[in-house]
Formats: sequence, structure tokens, C-alpha cells
Amino acid sequence: MCDARGEPRLKPLVYVETSVISYLTARPSRDVVTAARQVWTRDWWDQADQYWARAISELVIDEASKGDPAAARRRLDAVRSIDMLRINPDCERLAQQIIEAGALPATEAEDALHVALASYHGARYLLSWNFAHLVGPEQKARLLDTLVSLGQTPALLTTPEELLEGIR
Repeated sequence: MCDARGEPRLKPLVYVETSVISYLTARPSRDVVTAARQVWTRDWWDQADQYWARAISELVIDEASKGDPAAARRRLDAVRSIDMLRINPDCERLAQQIIEAGALPATEAEDALHVALASYHGARYLLSWNFAHLVGPEQKARLLDTLVSLGQTPALLTTPEELLEGIR
């Protein structure tokens, strides 16, 4: 595997989905679960370059650009120097197959595209806090089974907390 500059990639590739960027840059929450996820996200972010190659996509940029302008600016600043995976017709086709297979509802086309991008580009991990559609136990199983049935090598769907456990 090579990075966006064509250089050999020596570290496992982590595709960082937008929810992680949101937790990274959000103001500290008073909700204990959200606050813990923010801490895990910052800890992972601070250590990531030692262990992994990070990548995002144009879709992450589009999603991070929405909402409050100051918050969007923080999100975009955080990802400014991260490699970019390109969306191409094969990725779009795979996302549609994920939906057609029932692994994600048609209303979640962006989530299907995140999964397709990570798998198509050979990411070892897809990093997310989206439990509803990506990293919940049932969702993981359904997506992984679907990708394998489509002949893909799926990215492992995980959270910053889970990846941190692997280096402690």
C-alpha cells in the first residue's frame, strides 16, 4: 500500500470518519460518556502518528464543513495535513452494494460511502464514534459480513478507545 504521495505505507492505515473529528474538536462536554469519548479521541489523536497512518476523504471534508462556522473551522483545521482518500466510481458502486445488501439503510448513503472508501483503499481500520450505523456490535457484524460477501477485505470498524487499548 502507498500513501497519497505514492510513498510506501509502513504503518496500518486508519480511515478517520467525521464523528471522530467532531469529538476531537468539540467543546468539553458535561455528559460523562461524551466527555470520556472526547478524552479517548484526543489521546488517540495525540499518539496516532507513532502507530498508524491517518487518512480522511472528501466526504469527511464535506461533512466537517457543515454547521456552526467556528466549529467547522476547528474541524477543518484539525484535518488539514491528513492524507486524502479519493472517492471514485468503484467506491460509489461499493457503497451502493452495501445499501442494496441491507447492511445500511438507503438514508445512510454517507456512512456506506465511508465504509466503502475504507475498504476500497485498503484501510486496516475505520475509526468512528457512530454506534448507530458503524461501530455498534450488530452493525459491525452486518457490515463486515456484507463486505466479505462482496469480495472485499473490510476495514475493521473501531473506536479510538479500542485502538488505544491495543497500545497500552
